[in-house]
Amino acid sequence: MSRTTWRASALALILATVAACSSSASSGATQADVGTVTLHIGDQAGTGAEALLTAAGLIDKLPFKVSWSDFTSGPPLLQAMAAGSVDVGGVGNSPPVFAAAGGDRIALVSALQSGPRGTALLVPKGSSIGSVADLRGKRIAVAQGSASDYHLLTVLNKAGIGVHDVTLVYLQPAEGLAALTSGHVDAWDIWSPFLEQAEGQYGATALVNGSGYGSPYSFQVASRAALADPAKAAAIKDYLALIAQAHAWVNKHLAVWASVWAKASGLPLSIMRQAATDDYATAVPLTPAVIGSEQQVSDAFTKAGLIPVHVNFADFTDTELGS
Repeated sequence: MSRTTWRASALALILATVAACSSSASSGATQADVGTVTLHIGDQAGTGAEALLTAAGLIDKLPFKVSWSDFTSGPPLLQAMAAGSVDVGGVGNSPPVFAAAGGDRIALVSALQSGPRGTALLVPKGSSIGSVADLRGKRIAVAQGSASDYHLLTVLNKAGIGVHDVTLVYLQPAEGLAALTSGHVDAWDIWSPFLEQAEGQYGATALVNGSGYGSPYSFQVASRAALADPAKAAAIKDYLALIAQAHAWVNKHLAVWASVWAKASGLPLSIMRQAATDDYATAVPLTPAVIGSEQQVSDAFTKAGLIPVHVNFADFTDTELGS
């Protein structure tokens, strides 16, 4: 080997070693940063993220500390996010619309696509209402700003019924169930596992489910403040990857998921078996088509006069973390 060749080889080896050390140090710093993070995660019975990770055996794989907070639905979860007490959480398609319209600094960071049976418009046992057309002039319970709010809007629109042709009674899930079973409302638009509870325990029946109505997408949403923190952003990226893994595992182990979800929700196992079957979801990329679907949700609420402004959802999306 010539002296020139030897020098070139030695220099290349030195540079490679320095690069490797630099890369290792950088990776170690990132891991250390994530390890010191406490991520504040919003959860709800309709998503069951903590239970989902537990069922899939991934709850101990989170490389950061977690502070879990439980909410009755997506809107109060995002209200807590706006107040700075939640960094990331799973919600349906409508809560981000209302949060964005209110000027909250949030971003969609990942998406799930669900089957059509996880949302339904219910009528109580013995109801004389036999079709959506019969709802004109009736009282309908729904959680304001929830995915069911949009589902109901599409159901009414398709039947040629305006939101002012019915009386919307805005109630959280437990209140909605009580109103339906006591006769205070004529119908209730709701999601899993509450719809399975109403059917299984109280004999409610579905006029329609999600087939041809609503939107199949739900989202993990993060606060812009959390995303601006590099360590928290890295932790959120790890969290999204594990949530996607958990859904993939759960979709192949519904019986196990139903058992864990039943314990987390306090609902009977028989109810949760049906809910697990109805409410399956798969992680999907946050593509322009998915963002466009959320734009349609937002535009529908604007057109109906239920939000006062137009929202451009390209401004409320971060596609980097879920990729």
